[in-house]
Amino acid sequence: MSSSVKETFKGAPAESRPAPPAPAALAAKVRTLAPTMTRSMQRVAETVASDPAGCAALTVTGLAERTGTSEATVVRTSRLLGYPGYRDLRLALAALAAQQAAGAAPAVTADIAVDDSLADVVAKLAQEEQQCLADTAAGLDVTQLEAAVSALVGARRIDVYGIGASHVVGQDLAQKLLRIGLIAHAHADPHLAVTNAVQLRTGDVALAITHSGRTTDVIEPLRVAFDHGATTIAITGRPDGEIASYADHILTTSSARESELRPAAMSSRTSQLLVVDCLFIGVAQRTYETAAPALSASYEALAHRHSPRTHQR
Repeated sequence: MSSSVKETFKGAPAESRPAPPAPAALAAKVRTLAPTMTRSMQRVAETVASDPAGCAALTVTGLAERTGTSEATVVRTSRLLGYPGYRDLRLALAALAAQQAAGAAPAVTADIAVDDSLADVVAKLAQEEQQCLADTAAGLDVTQLEAAVSALVGARRIDVYGIGASHVVGQDLAQKLLRIGLIAHAHADPHLAVTNAVQLRTGDVALAITHSGRTTDVIEPLRVAFDHGATTIAITGRPDGEIASYADHILTTSSARESELRPAAMSSRTSQLLVVDCLFIGVAQRTYETAAPALSASYEALAHRHSPRTHQR
């Protein structure tokens, strides 16, 4: 697919674009995007997430007055959260309020303190990880996921780009795909990533992993792959980031709040691994007739390394 054709695709009618987030994903979107918003937009986002029932009853003017902002800010916040306009956000708020009234427990988060006991650290981390996974699952666009799986299934070659913790996730995906017979490589060196991306063509897939959506060393090889006609996929916590300009398919992740003892790289890894596992299972299901024997062969090849050793006196 040429770059010009891809640009036409990105300007496709609204019905071909990702659907607005489901009501259950609203709180996750707020947690993910709030740190990058202006203060006035943060007030709007945090207000609707904390009181969906009350805000669902407000007009755009009413919400602007309640948050001490403007109608334009309310509309901009709605769009940043993934809704075409405030009316759509209001409908999602009403649905979310109904879910909460039916007994859904509100999300509770707690920062880890430097003087927390290890028992408290375990409990807080487990809570944050569970919430992160739930947020990512709620916000994941299954249509985009299915399209990404289809691209991987039919790929001649798959390149995966990631730096730091994201590279570890990329390696996990690449080795999984290799074990079911696909040609996949994870690149951590940005120069090597670009030189490999130059070789990609239509029928190949390039997949980039970046929580921030603005990691230059990840964006650059994806851009090169995009320009050379490869199908491109981005796994990111910022679907409105620069990475989206070069991605045919975007898979959005969530993360726990960043703190002094819990950096973004750590909190985003859990959700990235969930998306990677969803991709792998989807590909394995579509290619089961070849994937199952390949997995069996790899298990057998390594079986002797897991055999109990004979204890010698």
